[in-house]
Amino acid sequence: MATLGSMQIIAHRGASGQYAEHTRAAYLRALADGADGVECDVHLSSDGQVVLMHDDTVDRTSDGTGPVAGKTLAELRALDISSWKGVALPDGYGAVADQLLTLAEILDLLRAAGRPVKLAIEFKYDVFTPGTRVDPALVDRTLAGLAAAGWVAATSTVDQVAVSFMSFHPDVVRRIAANLPARHVCQLIDDLPADSAGDPTGEYGRLFADALTVLDDGVAQLAGPGIGFLRAHTERARGWLAAGRRFRVWTVNTPEDLDFCRDLGVAEVTTDWPGRIRGLTAHA
Repeated sequence: MATLGSMQIIAHRGASGQYAEHTRAAYLRALADGADGVECDVHLSSDGQVVLMHDDTVDRTSDGTGPVAGKTLAELRALDISSWKGVALPDGYGAVADQLLTLAEILDLLRAAGRPVKLAIEFKYDVFTPGTRVDPALVDRTLAGLAAAGWVAATSTVDQVAVSFMSFHPDVVRRIAANLPARHVCQLIDDLPADSAGDPTGEYGRLFADALTVLDDGVAQLAGPGIGFLRAHTERARGWLAAGRRFRVWTVNTPEDLDFCRDLGVAEVTTDWPGRIRGLTAHA
């Protein structure tokens, strides 16, 4: 059984409970809180730059509108991506204009931490929308950007930064796993949406079943279930753990969920509040 003290804490989009997700401030706060690693979602700008943003549009998390892929990096930098959170940026965390990060910039922040730290990169392909096309350019550009920064594929490291790759889309996971050791690849998984549960032969049902197969077969050695999936399918999770899968569970924000993960033997938890969760593990 894992102990709270042995669990690693991954900051979900940075310390996104405190500061706007994916911002410089959120990641600096996560590092200051002692997170063992950080998670980010990536998209491509219209000029091919890998940028950190969750949605495929900027509407929810900025003062702009429109698709991320329809804007250049310069246009994205001109947006205010932090003020929507309603929290002032503290000294040393950058101005509003400094909050958008590229892949190269998050690597610089993590290198500057001066200690080993993990970077969990999620490729955003919407498995919940029928007909979503898997464009390999996002994966290819990300790997090329990492290589330019000195990434070593065999160990999946850039200096002291250990990089892993995640997606809900099993086709993407298989693509990554074909070129990297499976221990660096994570299959994210959640339950079938309510409107899909009665149609396991539909597109999402097929992807969901394939994601289970990816983990059953060890194509990905990292399992990334949501806490709801873990509670609903505990025995299946025990089987994966017994088969040697390492678990990275999202999004663990409460003591109850943390204790559940500990009792199951989870190695890593992803949280919006790395400082709070670190405090709980430190005093276990």
